[in-house]
Amino acid sequence: MSILVNKDTRLLVQGITGREGQFHTKQMIEYGTQVVAGTAPGKGGSWMDNVPIFSTVKDAVAATEPNTSVIYVPAPFAADAIIEAADGGIKLIVCITEGIPVLDMIKAKAYLDAQGVRLLGPNCPGVISPGEAKVGIIPGNILIPGPVGVVSRSGTLTYEVVYALTQRGLGQSTAVGIGGDPVSGTSFVDVLQLFQDDPLTDLVALIGEIGGSKEEEAAAFIAEKMTKPVIALIAGQSAPADKRMGHAGAIVSGGVGSAQDKIDALQSVGVRIARHPEEVAELAVQMLS
Repeated sequence: MSILVNKDTRLLVQGITGREGQFHTKQMIEYGTQVVAGTAPGKGGSWMDNVPIFSTVKDAVAATEPNTSVIYVPAPFAADAIIEAADGGIKLIVCITEGIPVLDMIKAKAYLDAQGVRLLGPNCPGVISPGEAKVGIIPGNILIPGPVGVVSRSGTLTYEVVYALTQRGLGQSTAVGIGGDPVSGTSFVDVLQLFQDDPLTDLVALIGEIGGSKEEEAAAFIAEKMTKPVIALIAGQSAPADKRMGHAGAIVSGGVGSAQDKIDALQSVGVRIARHPEEVAELAVQMLS
């Protein structure tokens, strides 16, 4: 079983005519995802790879009934694209765009929360359920179906952990990138709950990084609600304090958000800690055998 996306996903690509939009639309179609429409202002009525293009989300929804959107719109316009998708009736929005101003995202997230719309990202690699659907930029060829759920703040580490699992013959139920920005739509806790409720996910791999308190919040949830085993990998153990490392949210300040803080919180609730991606797979094999 999968979470968030599956064979019934009907995908709208916002920004389909841009360089990234064109490239990844082709990849998603080749994977088997139902890409039913794209949007590009002023280009309604045209086509790309047999996908109809509309000028607005509302036009695309009226004609093709998508239930999910993925956004490849440039940062200055991406928050507006998120709000437009919600206004159009889309219930799952995946925003790949990085560099969206924090104030823009605060407004967009408040609007989506009021509308009951789920957002993945921004600045995330998307979500993929092996053999079902791929929404975003995660390489489909490194995944196989199986019992391990993966949730991550880091795109590249998602790929490395998934590849290590696949090399050990352990497939994935779904791999979810939640993004590393300080303001994001979906948290570790949200995804952990979905994996806890999924009967075909037997174990969860959580990939965190320095900055913020998302991993500590995940630890509290695991202690109270999770019955399935969790393995964690925390990036940034050698990062200096008060320096932004990689993602906008990956900053340790005032003694809060360090890798060790997160490791301590997770270990205290029984989470096994891996030191590198290959060790995630090694621990998963041990725990599922």
